[in-house]
Amino acid sequence: MKPINHSLMALLLLFGLLTGQALLAAESGPHKVVIQVSTDDPRTQTIALNNAVNLQNALGQDNVQIEIVAYGPGLGMLTNGSKVGKRVTSLAMQDIQFSACGNTMKGVEKKTGKLPVPLEGVQVVKAGVMRIMELQEQGYSYVRP
Repeated sequence: MKPINHSLMALLLLFGLLTGQALLAAESGPHKVVIQVSTDDPRTQTIALNNAVNLQNALGQDNVQIEIVAYGPGLGMLTNGSKVGKRVTSLAMQDIQFSACGNTMKGVEKKTGKLPVPLEGVQVVKAGVMRIMELQEQGYSYVRP
């Protein structure tokens, strides 16, 4: 039996490593990010939206799942009258998920007598903090601008 040439062995090893990396990348699926908004500061809200858009642009819309979760003072970002409402509605149509905290909505209703109305494309979740926890348990990376 003839010994294997060192160059051939190195080539086979490199091929195996590259194939393994490709399989791992395919198995991991798209990147997943949850962005928290818990402030009524318009600048911070804009930064959160910019973060989401920048991620989609950098990675490609099909390669990243993004969910923005708003609670407490940040809830206003996702309800009627929001200063960034048109942008939120537009981004919801571009596969960015938006979740409004149901607990915060109930608190606002109790205080004002009116239940906040979520923007088109915004889902209401039981609790914003709990939603962030659930997403992190599903492998989402956490960002708070």
